Amino acid sequence: MLPLDPQADPGRRAWIPCPHCRDTHTCHTCQQQQTCPTHWRYLLTNTGTLLHLQCPTCTNVYTHETHFHTTTHHP
Repeated sequence: MLPLDPQADPGRRAWIPCPHCRDTHTCHTCQQQQTCPTHWRYLLTNTGTLLHLQCPTCTNVYTHETHFHTTTHHP
């Protein structure tokens, strides 16, 4: 199990499911896509639409592409 990243700050959170422990699969709040007080992730950094996260449950570090506000330019 990895230690928490030095950038891990509970004040910077994201609600993106962890691909390693999948702890949100049995949570009714998460399944309703609501802000769960239990299953949040540390938002370590972001680069544009790419989020760098760490799960506080299993300490897995992973990235997630949000595609938020990205558009496809058609010439």
